[in-house]
Amino acid sequence: MEMIRLNPVFKDYLWGGVRLREQYNKDCAYDKVAESWELAVHKDGTNTVGSGPDAGMPLDRYLKKQGDACLGARAAAFDFFPVLIKLIDAKDPLSIQVHPSDEYALAHEGEYGKTEVWYIVDAEPGSFLYFGLNRTVTPEEFKRRIQDNTILEILNKVEVKPGEIYFIPSGTIHAIGAGILICEIQQNSNLTYRVYDYDRRDKDGNPRELHVEKALKVASMEKLDLAPQGARSAGAQGGIKTPIADCKYFASTHYTVGEKCDLTADPGSFTHLLFLDGAGSVRYDGASLDFQKGDSFLVPAGTGAIAVKGRCQFVATTV
Repeated sequence: MEMIRLNPVFKDYLWGGVRLREQYNKDCAYDKVAESWELAVHKDGTNTVGSGPDAGMPLDRYLKKQGDACLGARAAAFDFFPVLIKLIDAKDPLSIQVHPSDEYALAHEGEYGKTEVWYIVDAEPGSFLYFGLNRTVTPEEFKRRIQDNTILEILNKVEVKPGEIYFIPSGTIHAIGAGILICEIQQNSNLTYRVYDYDRRDKDGNPRELHVEKALKVASMEKLDLAPQGARSAGAQGGIKTPIADCKYFASTHYTVGEKCDLTADPGSFTHLLFLDGAGSVRYDGASLDFQKGDSFLVPAGTGAIAVKGRCQFVATTV
């Protein structure tokens, strides 16, 4: 099996910007490119293969053709493809929202819940996000504050900087603010319960749908103390290695490479590589694929030694 380049799936949500097209080499004709799904096998969007003899094939078909060995034992143990990875360009703020747990989502929606992690790729000065509640409230107060437009008063408002990490378990109220570009690694789910949206309208002039009653069933109403997030960077061969997240759904690491970096794709899981900056090549088993900023690759489980050559930054994710 060979490493493949992935063609992304694009979403043109109303809050999106143009940076993914203008700065990350995304070939998309949408006026707004809110999200670029870099690794996706989902009913709402699936990558296509962008290199090799299977170029153009939908990723779900490609993985079925290759068999479980391509995914690896840990990934193949999931009922559905386990992760979804995105680049998100929030020119305007996203809605205040919450995602359900696996238990609720599988019982009521037929797919996984959504635990996610955000790696802040870029942020305009003064940019902020909302992350959890600044005090414990009752469901009745929470609902009333949605109705009288005071919900923001009980949310933690956090100013962000590039390189920061925010791990967001299911059930946590949250929202990405304006001026932030994020790499999001999450469970393979597109379930979002929107609780507040600044009275914005869709392209037809209608208020965007809210999901307040569902949100009340899954959201934590407890105060969230803002402990420092992220992990300490460490020197790695050829650069700097920073863990982003390591949970039962995914493990992700950010690499800053000066010249060359070596990784290993073991038989337990595929490896996904998303390049956030720079250019160079990825080499393995006598083969090589060039990359530029914004490119995304799937490395089959068990590939073994991988060499990333060139000054760059990338995120590597496994299951």
